[in-house]
Amino acid sequence: MDWSRIKTIFILTFLVLDIYLVYQFMNTRDATQYEILKEATLEEKLRNDDITYGELPDTKKKEQYLSVRAKVFTFEETEKVKGQSVSLGDGTSIEVKLEKPFKLTSKFQPAELSDFIKANIFAGEQYKFWSKNNETGTITYYQEHDSKKFYYNSNAKLTFFFNEDNEVTSYKQTYLEIIDELSDAEELLPPLRALETLYKKGLLKPKSKITDFELGYSTLVSLTSSLVVTPTWRIEVNGKENLFVHAIEGRVIPLSDGENKMTE
Repeated sequence: MDWSRIKTIFILTFLVLDIYLVYQFMNTRDATQYEILKEATLEEKLRNDDITYGELPDTKKKEQYLSVRAKVFTFEETEKVKGQSVSLGDGTSIEVKLEKPFKLTSKFQPAELSDFIKANIFAGEQYKFWSKNNETGTITYYQEHDSKKFYYNSNAKLTFFFNEDNEVTSYKQTYLEIIDELSDAEELLPPLRALETLYKKGLLKPKSKITDFELGYSTLVSLTSSLVVTPTWRIEVNGKENLFVHAIEGRVIPLSDGENKMTE
């Protein structure tokens, strides 16, 4: 046996095997790096799905949870309302019938009611237009605090009722009082990350257009006589659908009209 020759063959064989293994390792590593580089950014994913949005809001980076409660209106406060018939209801709301109906134009604009609200409604400057519903004959406003609306909050709502002649004949009002700020200010979820939350949940369909984006409050906890509200992003899609994201925790909040009323 030519031991020297056999040894040479073994050495060459293992050398070829080593070269092959190194080659396979390099290929695997390059493929992994390529996959990492290939991962699209959120902006690219939105662009690929033709989901568009305008300039995102530039707001404070920190906000707080709030404790709020429904205001109990007094008889003395209702006496200040002139030219109207006022009912205190359960005390946390007032219902008013106008002695002289307020005529709306056929192409209603929220500004039509602005002067009336400022002159006749308790803390009227704190209510901002939300929607007009021709089927129910209602125009809805929600109260704001620090320029942030209390979304779908029945305790912070101003509702006008209009008839078939397009005349406002009555309204109902509730109002929230701020009790306390419950914590130190916490970091807000950036607007783009709120979009990412909706995108990952499949709530933003291809070809969607983000038509409005604002910060407000939604109810986190409803207690017997108070509420805890949390900063909330409202994202309007295609001018008609509102989606809500917890602005601190980053989770989707399912909200609809008529919610968030305190129980007695």
